[in-house]
Amino acid sequence: MTPEKLERIAGFPTYVERSGRGQRQALFLHCTLGHVGTWAKVQSVLAPHLSMVAFDRPGHGKSAKWNGVGGAKGLHDLTTQIAAGLMGSKVDLISHSFGGTVALRLAMEFPSRVRSLTLIEPPLFSLARGTAELEAYVAEMEGFSEALIAGQPEIAAQMFHNSVTPEAPWSQLPTRAQARLAGQIARVAEERAVTMEDAAGLTAPGRMEGIACPVLLLEGTASPPIFRAVEQQLAARMPQAKRVLLAGAGHMSPVTHPDNVAGEIAAFLKL
Repeated sequence: MTPEKLERIAGFPTYVERSGRGQRQALFLHCTLGHVGTWAKVQSVLAPHLSMVAFDRPGHGKSAKWNGVGGAKGLHDLTTQIAAGLMGSKVDLISHSFGGTVALRLAMEFPSRVRSLTLIEPPLFSLARGTAELEAYVAEMEGFSEALIAGQPEIAAQMFHNSVTPEAPWSQLPTRAQARLAGQIARVAEERAVTMEDAAGLTAPGRMEGIACPVLLLEGTASPPIFRAVEQQLAARMPQAKRVLLAGAGHMSPVTHPDNVAGEIAAFLKL
């Protein structure tokens, strides 16, 4: 069996998948604890219309492990550099959860190369400061860092999973899925300075307001309230954004409701 070859992008060994038959180019950015396969069902619907690129973010899927240099900001810098290296001259950015923070940054820093921006519930929780939704999320995650420090990744993984996907509680997950999430949960801790403190500086005054391309905000009606609070702020700061609710979907809508997600993207892009 031939081993899979990683592409060295921005100096980092990165697993990349290319698919689709369309002329229009799209770059997909997956969620934390996800991988390129998270997009598979959405991409299968869009394949006739788009030429698609997806990659495993550092420390995810089949890409190399991240070395920790630069903390959360350094990881976000590296991921953005990899994504920029795969963008092409004009692309539609399609992103989910933490991938959306990278997509936002690409739209800010490479505006001439971004045709449109699709964001599915990016966890820029710092946008929700002062809200009851953020207070509730923080309460649900209380003890997360302490559990990791104490060498209890299963407890940390259970906290995180139940806070973002309450419609599919930890207790109902297969043992194998629980073990996989617990084995990767440190990735969440590595990124928290971006989600909670905006270490990447994405919410600074004028940055979002400067995004001129069309923006689609997708949000599940069954998603935790913290994501609704964030999407409200995103919509307020990007007046051109179109906000769409996915009936019955939770935070993992690309996996649980791929036809709905793909349909809304196709309509937005006028494919």
